[in-house]
Amino acid sequence: MSSNREIHLASRPQGWPTADNFRLVSTEVPTPGPGQIVVRNQFVSVDPYMRGRMNDAKSYVPPFALDAPLDGGAIGEVVAGGADGISVGDTVLHGLGWREYALLDARSARRVDPTLAPVSAYLGVLGMTGLTAYAGLLDVAAMQPGETVFVSGAAGAVGSMVGQIAKLKGAGRVVGSAGSPAKVQRLTALGFDAAFDYHDGPVRDALKAAAPDGIDVYFDNVGGEHLEAAISAMNLHGRAAICGMIAQYNSAEPPAAPRNLALVIGKRLTLRGFLVGDHGDLRDQFVAEVAGWLREGTLSYDETIVDGIENAPEAFLGLLRGENLGKMLVRV
Repeated sequence: MSSNREIHLASRPQGWPTADNFRLVSTEVPTPGPGQIVVRNQFVSVDPYMRGRMNDAKSYVPPFALDAPLDGGAIGEVVAGGADGISVGDTVLHGLGWREYALLDARSARRVDPTLAPVSAYLGVLGMTGLTAYAGLLDVAAMQPGETVFVSGAAGAVGSMVGQIAKLKGAGRVVGSAGSPAKVQRLTALGFDAAFDYHDGPVRDALKAAAPDGIDVYFDNVGGEHLEAAISAMNLHGRAAICGMIAQYNSAEPPAAPRNLALVIGKRLTLRGFLVGDHGDLRDQFVAEVAGWLREGTLSYDETIVDGIENAPEAFLGLLRGENLGKMLVRV
């Protein structure tokens, strides 16, 4: 353990990020102090919410600092230190990604069992991604059996889980939007009743064709035109779980849509934003149920893996461009 490579934020993006906004920096592998551990990261996560943290703006999570490592979900092996029941050799989940070696307080790491599932799954289907889908659909949107569910960005890590969980929980019809014919085909293979490529025409028209009787639940990963279309398609007392709005993350201009928010009144709709961190009380229930579905083979998940910490910026940019199928990860 002589050198450590990290990705630093070199400058704040204006609109779409570029490779120039990032810098690969070599440092010494840190030495743990009392109560600390050093983790050799195996996988790190890149996620859409990270784009907002690159701006110097007040939000629900502090912005990334310039000329310092970015952070985010990661999983790896403890190689030095130990405390609070964590020892060298343990596999732990933590929040200091975008680097090869991470120094952190042992109490901020969560030990996981690498024999139960591939370790990468703890960053996806069994981690924040899966819990986001589970809590957003079942708690925030309160989906009921027999209802029609629409998921935008449905071939992504969260969206693909939402659609499958909806079917497993008895949804009457599940519709997804995606950004390519291959992704549409994948959604059909995952059990979606209908799926469409939003590049093929207005989302409103495609959604009406896919859900002619309207929708009861909308899980929003995209915002913009998709949210406007969902509001138009919603039945009385429809609910929307607002998870993300990737369509406007890189825009310097205010979004043009939705322009039909007045329909929220007459339809008595509920549009509720949420953060996965508010639903930690569901974690044990979520892990038990999803692990069971995985064992039974009734739930599938996709991963897009990019090798090398030096390629983490490109993996992130690819995520924003929609190049991933399922969870985007960097194998360190």
